[in-house]
Amino acid sequence: MKNLTQGNYSSALETVKMLKEKYGSTWGAINPQNAARMVAQNRFKTGLDIAKYTASIMRKDMAAYDADSSQYTQSLGCWHGFVAQQKMISVKKHYKTTNKKYLYLSGWMVAALRSEFGPLPDQSMHEKTAVPSLIEEIYDFLRQADAIELNDLFRRLENGEDVQEEIDNFETHVVPIIADIDAGFGNEEATYLLAKKMIQAGACAIQIENQVSDAKQCGHQDGKVTVPHEDFIAKLNAVRYAFLELGIDDGIIVARTDSEGAGLTQKLPVSQEPGDLASQYLNFVECEEVTIENVADNEVLLKREGKLVRPVRLANGLYKFNEGSNIDRVVLDCVTSLQNGADLLWIETPTPNVDQIAHMVNRIRQVIPNAKLVYNNSPSFNWTLNFRKQMYDTMLEAGEDVSAYNRENLMDVMYDGSELCNRADEKIRTFQVDGARDAGIFHHLITLPTYHTTALHMNDLTKGYFGEEGMLAYVEGIQRQEIRKGVSCVKHQRMAGSDLGDDHKTFFAGDKALKAGGGKNTSNQFVINDKNIEEELEENSVVI
Repeated sequence: MKNLTQGNYSSALETVKMLKEKYGSTWGAINPQNAARMVAQNRFKTGLDIAKYTASIMRKDMAAYDADSSQYTQSLGCWHGFVAQQKMISVKKHYKTTNKKYLYLSGWMVAALRSEFGPLPDQSMHEKTAVPSLIEEIYDFLRQADAIELNDLFRRLENGEDVQEEIDNFETHVVPIIADIDAGFGNEEATYLLAKKMIQAGACAIQIENQVSDAKQCGHQDGKVTVPHEDFIAKLNAVRYAFLELGIDDGIIVARTDSEGAGLTQKLPVSQEPGDLASQYLNFVECEEVTIENVADNEVLLKREGKLVRPVRLANGLYKFNEGSNIDRVVLDCVTSLQNGADLLWIETPTPNVDQIAHMVNRIRQVIPNAKLVYNNSPSFNWTLNFRKQMYDTMLEAGEDVSAYNRENLMDVMYDGSELCNRADEKIRTFQVDGARDAGIFHHLITLPTYHTTALHMNDLTKGYFGEEGMLAYVEGIQRQEIRKGVSCVKHQRMAGSDLGDDHKTFFAGDKALKAGGGKNTSNQFVINDKNIEEELEENSVVI
């Protein structure tokens, strides 16, 4: 958005000048230019400002995707504000824009990494307040990234560099968050109250799933129990009312269905008339025909097609769905959600297969032509094995020779680099493009990438540092890479706000300010250039 920063700066400058005239000598030490600079460096004053701004971005992007499926969006899940900050700094560095790049807040990672109870499974056992707290933390870090980058630009401007255009056209690090509210953490009132907190923290898009909230399971685990449509619609309404109350008129609701892998329901809804939603839901419940003579006391019975039937009930009181009804249930869930206020869909699948996803989406689009998905490119999938099996089946069906491969052992390292595996890797590489084009996937996300990268990097550093490599493991594997690749946090003092704080202290205390950025600051050993260092290294074939 052009000239917004400069507009904020000019407006703030005039406001502070008028206030100085109003309050006279008591405001003598206040410099209007410094105050205006601080205003420009803090564009978003509240989480609601962020939610309004980012909701409009998502709506624009959704319309762009409807017109052209190549215009899909992406995100990575982040479990800490710093992780989100470094992701968006990297996005701006490598792609020069944050366009169509979002953030994802995973309930799984909140449970595993952010609960005061310690690490927990993804079963809605963590404190619900941890979710809005993480949203607020993420946006605090993104706003700090704005302030740091703009502060650097203002410093360069003061030193005579011509960076006014960069200041005027500055693009914020603040982008949409799709935030996971799990199954709503209780009844619809509880969902409404939590949704409000999430929106006030900055969330413009809330993802909610159709599981029973007190029996919630990770979408990639067994034992999932879904709720009747009426119960889920009530929670969709609760989220919409929360958006409307807070003035986020175009907030986005992502309705997730776990029916593909869920075989159980806790509750039998009451049908009011033949063919209504409750009746359709009940038709999926597995039943056995009975006569009144062989029914025990206190058993639950249904009338179906003129016959008396008994729902199959487990010892824990849960009811079973008919085997093989899962896809039909998914389609009905999705159509019903879109007809009752949801904006986007999320379908949990057992494998990342574009054809299987497209099969469900095409059925949904027969009723809702512009239906589109948020899709979880989940680390719970073994992507390598899944796509090698898919490619094996494709080659076999095409009559190609696959005798050199054992389909049940395709993860074996002996196959790495083979024709089949190279072709499978290419399908992994194009999965997001293919899914956006053929399966209605508007937004691709990876839920837990930063969980796994943290574990992997700690594994590698630990192995070297505590072994024969010693300090070289850190220097060669991390610090030298940061320098070579221009990673901003190599100057970690600056990234934590030290330079920004020095300038603020100068604003506040003038020449009396005690600053950290002098000649003895060891961060001066590092130089971060604006030039894309990685591209320069590639062009000159420099080995790092």
